[in-house]
Amino acid sequence: MSWVVMWRRFLILVAPCGLAACAGWPAATAPLHGYQPERFDGEAYVRHVKFDPARACEAARRALLSQGYVVGTAQAEQVSGRKYFQPSPEHHVQLEFRVVCASKADDADAAVVFVSGLREQYIVRKIKESASLGVGGLGSLSLPVEGSMDSMVKVASETVTDAALYERFFELLGTYLDRVDVPGRRTPQAQSPERLS
Repeated sequence: MSWVVMWRRFLILVAPCGLAACAGWPAATAPLHGYQPERFDGEAYVRHVKFDPARACEAARRALLSQGYVVGTAQAEQVSGRKYFQPSPEHHVQLEFRVVCASKADDADAAVVFVSGLREQYIVRKIKESASLGVGGLGSLSLPVEGSMDSMVKVASETVTDAALYERFFELLGTYLDRVDVPGRRTPQAQSPERLS
């Protein structure tokens, strides 16, 4: 028996064992970075105000507008606004604030204001496309072509936990609470005597 035949038989016997060993390896998983278990302590996301929910949410809407946020939802008891940042040409950040104004059961003229911020990060990536080229007698040949279009890919999405940021928001909210006029609740001005005829 030649050494070539022996070598082929050896490979036939060993190859399935090697494949079985590789199949049993666990898949590599990416570790979690910066994950903190929820503790449910503190009240960084909530404030109690001596105004009704509609007035509190209108003040929140104006506070967001004053900082360049694009308000998407503006209801009597809920407001949300989004702002866009671009720290670098290929890095985009979107910050969204959601405000909910709930009435208090023991006081109709008071509200509880809840706020949470959501930060989403995107990076710009080139889209790679393949172009098919027909060659007579050989069929088609696919060639990778660098696409000219960019695509934004989300790489992170997390709730903002910076207590100082929420504190600054509530301070700004307080400056609008005293001078806000809720839409739809404006009292009509009395007509002058000249116009009552």
